[in-house]
Amino acid sequence: MKKISDMPKFERPREKLLERGVGYLSDLELLAVLIGNGTKDCNVMTVASRILKVLDKGCDRVSAKELQEIEGVGPAKSAVIAASLEFARRRIRPEGIKITSPSDILPLISYMSGRKQEHFICVSLNGASEVIATRVVSVGLVNKVQVHPREVFADPITDRATAVIVAHNHPSGSLVPSQEDVDVTRLLKDAGDTLGIKLIDHIIFSRRGYFSFLENGQMPD
Repeated sequence: MKKISDMPKFERPREKLLERGVGYLSDLELLAVLIGNGTKDCNVMTVASRILKVLDKGCDRVSAKELQEIEGVGPAKSAVIAASLEFARRRIRPEGIKITSPSDILPLISYMSGRKQEHFICVSLNGASEVIATRVVSVGLVNKVQVHPREVFADPITDRATAVIVAHNHPSGSLVPSQEDVDVTRLLKDAGDTLGIKLIDHIIFSRRGYFSFLENGQMPD
């Protein structure tokens, strides 16, 4: 991974932010701006990548102390990240958002549309169709992600969720569900029925848009 100093100025995260705005930065670049610099052994992009892997696992409530367990993250960097996460939670809370149609979850997950690996996401909903939590369940390869019902429903059970919406990105950009996508949808639907947690929809998304099993009449009975 390139050092910031090796990048052309227009590619450096901070300069890109000032020139083009925060919306043009990837999650990795935003973290790099927040933590500012790396260590003598790890450049800032490498450190940011390690932090991002922890956050992608759904550990968005990770403490400063836990962040310091990541190689290259000391007290100063951990404090900045923990404070930034808490500030964002207080100002913009996905919890409690009312879902009136499955596509309402897209603002909560669209930031992953450009990821180079498939990320499988589960959104827990309460009885009022309000978001309880949004989590990354599994991260896979470029064109495949392995997911098991026990991984998908473990947290919704703890959340006391009554329903879930699952989603995953297609790095290729294609919005056509594969046979594996169809099979996992049926598998999760059956598991949810057994647990008393309804699978409302499975959404495939990319930078080109999204595909909803429900909206296209492909949710299994």
